[in-house]
Amino acid sequence: MEELEHTCPQLVTVLTEPAIFAKDTSLDRPVRVYADGIFDLFHSGHARALMQAKNLFPNAYLIVGVCSDELTHKYKGFTVMTEDERYEALRHCRYVDEVVRDAPWTLTQDFLEKHQIDFVAHDDIPYSSAGTEDVYKHIKEAGMFVPTQRTEGISTSDLITRIVRDYDLYARRNLQRGYTAKELNVSFINEKKYRLQNQVDRMKEKVKTVEEKSKHFVYRVEEKSHDLIQKWEEKSREFIGNFLELFGPDGTWKQVFSERSGRMISYAMSPRGSPSNSPPRQLSPSRSLSPPSRWSQPRPASPSSPKEASASFSSMSEEDENEK
Repeated sequence: MEELEHTCPQLVTVLTEPAIFAKDTSLDRPVRVYADGIFDLFHSGHARALMQAKNLFPNAYLIVGVCSDELTHKYKGFTVMTEDERYEALRHCRYVDEVVRDAPWTLTQDFLEKHQIDFVAHDDIPYSSAGTEDVYKHIKEAGMFVPTQRTEGISTSDLITRIVRDYDLYARRNLQRGYTAKELNVSFINEKKYRLQNQVDRMKEKVKTVEEKSKHFVYRVEEKSHDLIQKWEEKSREFIGNFLELFGPDGTWKQVFSERSGRMISYAMSPRGSPSNSPPRQLSPSRSLSPPSRWSQPRPASPSSPKEASASFSSMSEEDENEK
């Protein structure tokens, strides 16, 4: 009862009325609850109403009456589903224990006794039809009525309104799925218009697909370009580093050049000796009789290398110092 009070306060109010408890429910059989309706385009709102009716009592047996096409078209209007389709939809609902075909529009005492109905479940909104202000008025007065809550935002009328509002869209949808214009009751001109619109939509989809692929291709090209630029920068740094290592101030090329310059200087300072077969130089008698001096001593051979030249120069310096 506490759970029902939280979810459905109106139901608790009705169940606590003396008229309800005056009815003997302490039977060995389950409590038989009856819910009727059209149930066209069976949806979640219908299922939730039947769930509430099933859960009224722990041992409830739910009987669902479905009105025929004849009564429905007479008192309410044209249906989308046939009566057989509506019967089958209810038969496969998990909350339903029994389906009564061709149910009466207004419940009579004979019908209630025939099906041993203990309570009737329906929403509490007065249902004016068949010349009466409320077809459940006598059930409420007898204390057999139990209200259920409607589900906001969903009803058969709402679903039909959506289809009528977007009629062109659904007509094009079904034409595209192979239905003929005759089956859809669409004129020749409207058929051509819908098919042209479908072609335009397909072209738009193709253009959109091409655009997405192009964006993906451009993104990949940009990504690869970024990688190429990054690799080029790395190679450029490597090339510049190699160039500086070779031609920089302390590079390898300068060392090679210095070594070659040193060799050329050495070669210039130590030319090749005179030929051995050249005629000896003759001294005049007057010169030969002159006293010997250090200047008349034979000239030493030219040094063949810078080291020999420096050694010769140092020896000459030592001789001068000894003479002093």
